[in-house]
Formats: sequence, C-alpha cells, structure tokens
Amino acid sequence: MKFTKMHGLGNDYIYVNCFEEEIADRSALAIRVSNRHFGVGSDGLICICPSERADFLMDMYNADGSRSEMCGNGIRCVGKYVYDKGLTKETVITVESGGEVKTLQLFVEDGRVQSVRVDMGQPILKPELIPVNAEGEVFIDRPVEVLGQRYLVTCVSMGNPHAVTFVEDVDSIDIQTIGPVFESHPLFPERVNTEFAQVIDGKTLKMRVWERGSGETLACGTGASACVVAGSLNGLCESAATVQLLGGELEIEWDKEETGCVFMTGPAVTVFDGELF
Repeated sequence: MKFTKMHGLGNDYIYVNCFEEEIADRSALAIRVSNRHFGVGSDGLICICPSERADFLMDMYNADGSRSEMCGNGIRCVGKYVYDKGLTKETVITVESGGEVKTLQLFVEDGRVQSVRVDMGQPILKPELIPVNAEGEVFIDRPVEVLGQRYLVTCVSMGNPHAVTFVEDVDSIDIQTIGPVFESHPLFPERVNTEFAQVIDGKTLKMRVWERGSGETLACGTGASACVVAGSLNGLCESAATVQLLGGELEIEWDKEETGCVFMTGPAVTVFDGELF
C-alpha cells in the first residue's frame, strides 16, 4: 500500500489514495501506522476517497482507531495532496468530511500548494447538536469541574465537538493529566476536544489542545476555529485573530455579519511518500 505522510503545523497524518488502494480495516490500519515506535508515526489516518456530493471525500481515523468527523489541518493537506498528485487541476475544490462539504481555496507556488484557506462552515452552538449533556440554547462561559478545579467552558462544534477554556498561562497547564478527564467527562456523550487558550491581545490567542483519541497534538484547525469563536462570544478577542499553536500559527476569521462561516488559513506540508507491506 502506497501512502504519503503530511502535516499541517505538526499535526501529522498518513494519507492514502483510496481511488487506487483498498483497505479492509481502516480503523486497524490507523492504529498500526500511527504508532511512533512500531509504525510510521502520526496522529491518525486519512483516506482520500470518491464522493457523490463533492470533489473528494476525507475519511479520517484517530491514532486509537476511532473515527473523527473533521480535522482542519488534515483537510488542508487533502487539498495539497489532490493538487500536487494530479487528482485535480482546480484551485477551488470541495471536500466531504463527516457528512458536510467544505470548500477549499488552494494557494499554489511553482506548481505546488503552499497554503490552503478552508471554509469551515458555521459554528454549532446548541448543546444538543455539539453534543453536550446540558440544557439551553448555548453553552457559553459555564462552569465545569475537572479534578476538583472549576473551569469556565464554552462549547462549540466545528463538525466535531470542542470545549474551550481560557486560562492565565497556557504553558503551565498539566494537559497530560487534565486532558483525558475533560475528554471523557460525562458532560460530553461523544467525548470532546479540549482547547486551553490564553489571550495575548485582541487579535492573538495562544492555544494548546487535547484531541479525543490522539492526546495533545501540535495543532488543531477545528480547535483553533472554535477558540476564536469562543473568544469572540466572550468578548476576549476580535472575530478575526491569529492563533498560536505548538506547531505554528493559523489565521482564523469568523464572518459573523454575512455568511456566519469560519475561515481558516494555514500551511500544508508533504513529509515523504512511502510503501507499507
């Protein structure tokens, strides 16, 4: 099986062209290839497949084999893959993921995609749709207790569930201890991605993320999008902001006035091509 390892700000996945390759058990393969000691090493597996609704379909699996609906860094790399590998000549394409169709604008230099702008769609704020086991129309700045400590949390879905909490010093967070407890908190029936965010100024946020099924990753595009939405809702940042992650920076814009959609712009990088036996 041929594969390509790619990353968006260090959030790395193994990509397989399922127009040509057949995988009997994608969940098992995700576990195998993601192991950083005995496999290729990645945050998960992304299969690029035919779609009846879009130009391509992104079928994504976390490092533990669980399925995920959406990944902002992953979908940017899908855009780079299909253009660089000659599966499309278009610089505006559509990709289906988790039942939703996203539009990607590819920025090309010297015949290769360098960065991608993704229309992430409108953020979902209603608890039952995120999902969150809570009543009300929104879950904004509500207290959640984790390991005896009270966190003020804003919940957003960007195609997958996110819990955003703003802290004074994101670097001091013991994310390896707190992250798994947030992920499996009974408040979140489908588990949750947790963003710990620090306000640098009105146009800049600093963020660390604990992703369900993968642990702490160097970047999360849907998480960065949710972070700016949460920051804007709480009056902590503007609706367009730079999000600093461990792997680099993403530009996020929430077009609240017209489309209501969130737009994410960031790099996509090919690491290497390989073959798995």
